[in-house]
Amino acid sequence: QVQLVESGGGSVQAGGSLRLSCAASGRTFNNYAMGWFRRAPGKDREVVAAISWSGVGTHYADSVKGRFTISRDNAKTTVYLQMNSLKPEDTAVYYCAARSSGTSYYTKTYLYDYWGQGTQVTVSS
Repeated sequence: QVQLVESGGGSVQAGGSLRLSCAASGRTFNNYAMGWFRRAPGKDREVVAAISWSGVGTHYADSVKGRFTISRDNAKTTVYLQMNSLKPEDTAVYYCAARSSGTSYYTKTYLYDYWGQGTQVTVSS
């Protein structure tokens, strides 16, 4: 019912910025909670940021608080992750995810129904 297409990944030097976009297609995007997850080499997938379907509730991993911002534009059926002050430890494959029920944000991978293909973010020193 929902397809997710990510863009905006790439390579950047430490201290730089990137904005990831996740475009969703489907009939009920405005009712979906969304999340960004990442998987670094040799590590499990972890939540980066999450946002409720209303856009009011948000969550950030401690490692990115103050640097990353998740937002959504339901008119464009798109969720964004603005990443500032990037660090080498932010290097990972970033995934967009959607959950089709609930009114909160969600931080566990098993709570999501749909996933994007992932986009590589590489931060060099």
